[in-house]
Amino acid sequence: MSAKNKEVAILGVGMHPWGKWGKNFVEYGIHACRAALKDAGLEWKDIQFCSGADTMRNGYPGYVAGATFAQALGWNGAQVASSYAACASGSTALSTARAQILAGLCDVALVVGADTTPKGFLAPQAGDRPDDPDWLRFRLLGATNPVYFALYAQRRMALYGATHADFAKVKVKNSRHGLTNPYARYRKAFTEAEVLGSAMVADPLRLFEICATSDGAAAIVISSLEFARKHTQNPVRIAAISTVTPKYPNTILEMPNFATDSAVSVGLPDANFRDSIAAAAYREAGIGPEEVNVAEVYDLSSALELDWYEHIGLCKPGEAERLLNDGVTTFGGRVPVNPSGGLACFGEAVPAQALAQVCELTWHLRGQAGERQVQDAKVGITANQGLFGHGSSVIVKR
Repeated sequence: MSAKNKEVAILGVGMHPWGKWGKNFVEYGIHACRAALKDAGLEWKDIQFCSGADTMRNGYPGYVAGATFAQALGWNGAQVASSYAACASGSTALSTARAQILAGLCDVALVVGADTTPKGFLAPQAGDRPDDPDWLRFRLLGATNPVYFALYAQRRMALYGATHADFAKVKVKNSRHGLTNPYARYRKAFTEAEVLGSAMVADPLRLFEICATSDGAAAIVISSLEFARKHTQNPVRIAAISTVTPKYPNTILEMPNFATDSAVSVGLPDANFRDSIAAAAYREAGIGPEEVNVAEVYDLSSALELDWYEHIGLCKPGEAERLLNDGVTTFGGRVPVNPSGGLACFGEAVPAQALAQVCELTWHLRGQAGERQVQDAKVGITANQGLFGHGSSVIVKR
């Protein structure tokens, strides 16, 4: 199948603002669904397939998100699926819905992810599970997520000479980007001095350089191009979705594992895991990184955003700091990154965040992003990653 024949249309997008609202996650998801349906000019009865991104934190309904949201919207006979891939759950749910459409099994689908998170660090499920790597990294190593982010930041400093100031500048940039975003939780412009003056959490990362945990939701209505032509002209299209896993041997640490494969007797793959995520999307879309106008990447920490510049091909390894300092990745630059404000301004609502990235790019490609609009955006890419080897990248085109 050619790249063109793999495309589906984005008819509608919707979100619930991120924050700590203290409500059931279903309420957030329904808000986002209704917004996406309204944006698409459709009603729930028109939807033939409902694809939910799962959450572990909200009991059994969170594990069967597709059916949970279908019931909350009102049983309409739609087929459902539920997907869990940690932080990549949204992309996996989107990929599932796209596959149904491309297979000719339905014409239009709704994809939704929503979460309610506790205060503080995300933690493993309760109980003793010594055969669970995620349980082990918390219980034996005390390695909360910020510890893992800090290891990568230290790696970047050692390999490429990144500085505390570089990490702080990413936060400053994203805080400026998210300032007018109505869906962002944190809408405050930070200075470099404020970031560097915040408390150290896991050396070298400070409080303002690590994303929070949040409540929030995002939803997307997608359809076949034939169905879309009956409802809109020149829709934003999904050109590719990558959900790749690592190739053996994987010699770079990936959470929750703190051990790597040996490459003594087996040669390294042609690309490391994170490089392979966007590469697979580019191959499917039939384009290269030089065609990208805007990107939404996975800034769990400000330092990690710099890594993603390289992983999605905006520059060579070790050149991310130059892109940042030259203004390439902010408004007016060649490829603005995280114009939404990123996780720095949103925090993590795990099953929703990969979908929120696609919502943001859709608004930019439509010219509907308001004061944060990236001018003349025609191609956008997302980058995300879930625990246990879940790659995640979506390419959208106009």
